[in-house]
Amino acid sequence: MNQGVIDLASFAYQLKNELARNVLDKRCCACAELRAFLQLSGKLLIRRNSKELVLQTQSAALARRLFSLFKFSFELSPQILFSRKNKLQKNNTYFLRIMGKKEAWRVLMELDFFTFHPQNGRLILKTHPSLVSRDEPVEKCCRRAYLAGAFLAGGSMSNPEATYHLEITAPYETYARLIVDNMAFFALPARYFQRKDDYVVYLKGGEKIGEFLRVISASNALLEFENIRVVKGIRNKTNRLVNCETANLTKTVVAAWEQINDIKVLEETLGLDNLLPSLAQVARLRLMHPEATLRELAAAAVPPLTKSGVYHRLRRIGALAQKIRSGEGV
Repeated sequence: MNQGVIDLASFAYQLKNELARNVLDKRCCACAELRAFLQLSGKLLIRRNSKELVLQTQSAALARRLFSLFKFSFELSPQILFSRKNKLQKNNTYFLRIMGKKEAWRVLMELDFFTFHPQNGRLILKTHPSLVSRDEPVEKCCRRAYLAGAFLAGGSMSNPEATYHLEITAPYETYARLIVDNMAFFALPARYFQRKDDYVVYLKGGEKIGEFLRVISASNALLEFENIRVVKGIRNKTNRLVNCETANLTKTVVAAWEQINDIKVLEETLGLDNLLPSLAQVARLRLMHPEATLRELAAAAVPPLTKSGVYHRLRRIGALAQKIRSGEGV
């Protein structure tokens, strides 16, 4: 970018890159962020002799973020693979794999994806996902980290220059509800709907999206976003003022044209000298200043008149002209 110009087409891309660079300082927050990644884009591959936990992304920055989250939270180093389907495809696809039954189950159990069946003691997938594991309190910082992870995993955002719309796509309705509930904690009125096989959480409005960026600690993106909002607001206000001024000018011109036509009717039939002096004065002023406003005509009169006085005299002139046109006489 040159001279501070924002590349609006890649605003969401810049936002995700910023979130991917946020410092990891608390394990509870790192786990909450990782939990959101796994809920929205994780896969558990179960084979006869092994189990793998796999995450997929086309962003190198997100791949590095995921590697850091596993390392920080569990002291695990995922295997990173990448592929490109064809030469025309610009981006690589990165795969992060936690291999080994013990390691995969450790991650899933600590992040509270599974629980034990109360009768037979077998592991079962939890139907109501949680934000944190059962032994951890739900801290405000964890909610922020979870929403940041959810946006990194499945978020998108429209060009703020055009409209204010943010989405997070989840594979299951329970995860969509969890995202909505966490947004509600920060007074963000998100909703969700089903799109094909996915559930889309969405947030609208410049103020609400700006608050969401603040919640997930995207300070640079927030500054750019608010700058766009301010510029857009000033431009819209200027356009409204110009449109209003144009409408008023058009109204003035049309009214003046009608008044001049009425005056010419009286001039050709009665003569302006035969009108009442008050009406003749305003009629001559209008002919001399065809583009003037009523306030300007009032100021040009000798002695000066009020805007209301000029208006009522022009109305009387119009009524007289209408009578002459209809043949009623004066």
